[in-house]
Amino acid sequence: MTSPLQQKIKITGPSVVTANRTTDGVVIYRTAKSAWSTDLADAAIVREAEPARALLAAATADDVGAVGAYIAPVEIGADGAIHPGNLREKIRRNGVTIALPGQA
Repeated sequence: MTSPLQQKIKITGPSVVTANRTTDGVVIYRTAKSAWSTDLADAAIVREAEPARALLAAATADDVGAVGAYIAPVEIGADGAIHPGNLREKIRRNGVTIALPGQA
């Protein structure tokens, strides 16, 4: 299997690096200060392949705190707010779309 770092990275708009926290599975985002945050507003935004590759490489190296890092699209609203850029990221951020057994 090819490493994500060896794959061709195509950036078509603003993007972030996201993963899941190893301790509890919560969605996290890589910040410009090489840390992780649960707040999408704290995420480092990249718009070109090379900065995206560097951010992904640093995130992947942090396999103790996060797992499954990858580049995800985002949208930036007129007010500057950052929003998930596709359905998958909306679901990851907001949680399941159906009631699970035992939920009321």
